Amino acid sequence: MNAVDTNILIYVHDLRDPIKQEKAERLVASLTDGVLLWQVACEFVAASRKLAGFGFTVDQAWREVKKLRSLWTTKLPDWRVADRAEQLMKQFHLSFWDAMIAAACLEAGVSHFYSEDFDNSAAASGLVVINPFA
Repeated sequence: MNAVDTNILIYVHDLRDPIKQEKAERLVASLTDGVLLWQVACEFVAASRKLAGFGFTVDQAWREVKKLRSLWTTKLPDWRVADRAEQLMKQFHLSFWDAMIAAACLEAGVSHFYSEDFDNSAAASGLVVINPFA
């Protein structure tokens, strides 16, 4: 299974970098076994405000989340994710939010996580982190 970070979803709608936008669009469209992480969905709606000047609205962000929910499996947080995040923070010195995403991926059976700026030390936990723009 695969999951994407918030920055990938933002790039799908960000007109400022057409090359990254195209790559992000292709990636998201290709993930038939995608997992939408709760944290990523929430961060996407919050971060979509950055795109308001380019015509992308928060209402559109909510519609995008609903579309992804219908296409992908949604992973909601539970205490197992928090407990695993605590272990990842200690073991790999991840930030809290990176540990939460890595833990949610691992708990959901995600093997590949696509992100532009994720801490690669999470790879030691068994999660393959891929920068689709590299």
